[in-house]
This record gives sequence, structure tokens and C-alpha cells, in this order.
Amino acid sequence: MSTFLQIIVVFDAIFFLIYGLQCFISPAMALEFKRFGLSDSQRQLTGALQLSGSAGLVTGLFIPVIGTMASGGLAMMMLVAFLVRMKIRDGFWESAPSILFLALNGWISWNFYALFVSGIK
Repeated sequence: MSTFLQIIVVFDAIFFLIYGLQCFISPAMALEFKRFGLSDSQRQLTGALQLSGSAGLVTGLFIPVIGTMASGGLAMMMLVAFLVRMKIRDGFWESAPSILFLALNGWISWNFYALFVSGIK
């Protein structure tokens, strides 16, 4: 596994760890989810999935199939986040992070999958 991929995975895992924790503890995040038209339970589910995804990314550094699933799940979550942003008519700058992390997690998933099928750790 390349050092570049490892650095990107750690960066991505840290981002989702922070965002996932904010879903549980940040009053501003609670207000943002209300603005999205989502419930408190959906906010908590999002936080739990992001924390799980973060852990899965780190685990993927050792077990690529787990990283494939975690990054693929996070990519799907970012697609949904982008669609929610479009639904509420957020602008480009508000929507850009979801597209960026959709692409990034798609790339990570592809790389973990390639490692998985080749048997390289």
C-alpha cells in the first residue's frame, strides 16, 4: 500500500471522526440537520455511520476489504448529502465538500478494492 494512500485514508478517517462526533455534541450541527429537514434520529444515525466509517477506514489499512466497504459506504453517504443539499437549494460552496468527499471516498474504495483482489496489504 502506498504511503500516499495511507495519508489520504488517515486524513479522511479524521474528517469523518470529527464530523461524526459533531453530530452528537454540536448544537450547531443539530440546527444544520433541522435546516436539512432531517430529524434528530437521522442526525444520530448519520453520526454513528460516520464514526463506523472512520473506524472502517483505519481498519482498511490492515484489512483492505473492510476499507473497501467503509469507503464505499461513506461515498454513498456523501452522494445522499449532496442530493439533500440540492433539494434545499444550497449553493456551490455549501455543496462542494460533499462532492469532494464523494470523489475521495470513491477513489479510496477503488484502491482498497484493488489491494483486496491482489492480496496486497
